[in-house]
Amino acid sequence: MILQIKSKMKNKFKGKYGPLLIAEIGGNHEGDFNYARRLVKLAAETDVDIIKLQVYYPDTLVNQLIDPVRHKHFKKFILTKDQHIELAEICLKKDKKYLASVWDIDAYSWIDKYSDFYKIGSGDLTALTIIDEIISKKKPIILSTGLSSFNEIKEIINYIISKNEIYDDPGMLAVLQCTSMYPIPEKEVNLNVMNLFKEKFNISVGYSDHTEDLEALFISVTKGANILEFHFTDNKNNTTFRDHKVSLNSNDIETLINRIKRLNEILGSKIKQPTLSEIDNGHVKSFRRGVFFNKDMKKETIVKTKDLICLRPNEGIDARDYYKIVDKKLKINVNKLSVLNFNFFYE
Repeated sequence: MILQIKSKMKNKFKGKYGPLLIAEIGGNHEGDFNYARRLVKLAAETDVDIIKLQVYYPDTLVNQLIDPVRHKHFKKFILTKDQHIELAEICLKKDKKYLASVWDIDAYSWIDKYSDFYKIGSGDLTALTIIDEIISKKKPIILSTGLSSFNEIKEIINYIISKNEIYDDPGMLAVLQCTSMYPIPEKEVNLNVMNLFKEKFNISVGYSDHTEDLEALFISVTKGANILEFHFTDNKNNTTFRDHKVSLNSNDIETLINRIKRLNEILGSKIKQPTLSEIDNGHVKSFRRGVFFNKDMKKETIVKTKDLICLRPNEGIDARDYYKIVDKKLKINVNKLSVLNFNFFYE
């Protein structure tokens, strides 16, 4: 049954240049809608595949009695429903996919029409009510794994699949290696975790970046990332808000894409065979050895190993067939280093 379902799935985790490129506006607008709109339009001018925002309301996100400081922070950064919808519409009109981490259950009812898939942020990996709402939409899910242990990730993947088997498909569920710090110390990027995800789960994998340069993103491409998520800003030194410093600007995205193109060229095909340049330049023959006589040979002579030498180029009898002519009797006279043919020998 699962195999039948998989055959119908279209993998949305593919971007124009290979990995799906997600520019995360996140909280970089700092609650200023005009700035949010400007950032979305600026991101749309780049060649990313997706522009991402965050939909939240402090009263349904943070307990203001226990953590009034964080509650106040999110209250400052809030955008209204109508503002979020306008931003989503800008993305779609600019021919960009829209994505949001939605941290408010009621918001799913009005944001759903704008998004082809959903993102579960690291902080909500254990929030089953949010996850259940996302599963009910039956759209591809991207799961960030900051703060999480392997067993926690395994449990939530199994939970998602148990709720709907369509998620037992790499075109429907993706897991991102992520470290929830801003910025990440390089020793905590841990891109090798992507190998573990590939080995243990039937999923797409990717990387959510919080470093201060592009190196981890470059490396994640070489490790087979299907998705690259990174914060986006117009100015990394714009304010004291931490996310600007771990964000890419338009020039960074251009550099990233150019590097991805080059990496794709270098990584090349998974099929091992002689390349066009090797063939066109004759190297398959000129670099390999053929079998030749190291002296003149008389008709009716029985060939011994002492009579043979393997030399470049591979003309006549291939070096791999060396032993096929040992102990064979010659039908004709053959000059030293002449190109050989099996017809020269008796069966």
